Amino acid sequence: MMEINYIKGDATNPTGSGNKIIVHVCNDMGGWGKGFVMAVSKRWKQPEQQYRQWFKTKDNFKLGEVQFVQVKDELWVANIIGQHKINKDENGNPPIRYEAILLGLEKVGQFAIDKSASVHMPRIGCGLAGGAWDKIEPLINATLTTKNIQITVYDF
Repeated sequence: MMEINYIKGDATNPTGSGNKIIVHVCNDMGGWGKGFVMAVSKRWKQPEQQYRQWFKTKDNFKLGEVQFVQVKDELWVANIIGQHKINKDENGNPPIRYEAILLGLEKVGQFAIDKSASVHMPRIGCGLAGGAWDKIEPLINATLTTKNIQITVYDF
């Protein structure tokens, strides 16, 4: 089993060679404009454009789904819909949906195997989505590291 590699750096500029997937969490409301997506949009226009188009078409746009957007020859951005709305709900629960993150990471794992790709991400779900890393990390281990997929987590 692989272990998660933690480094200081910019997740939009992944290290290493070969195919790579940058994973991040999106909401289920079509909103794109705060958090890590700003760094993604600064580097490439396609992930935001394709996410907004996906939201408009409503074609399988729901929690747990993933959109893979190729931004360079050996690089994809994975838009995981793992956040319900953008604010805490009436009970004070954050927007993160761990079961949706799990489903999304399973799809990322299959895509990574198909492309022989490594996976790169910030601490997904722990910013605006309000998630806890001690709940996200086991999901990554269950879906990716157990499949011998190389994972790098970037702390900016």
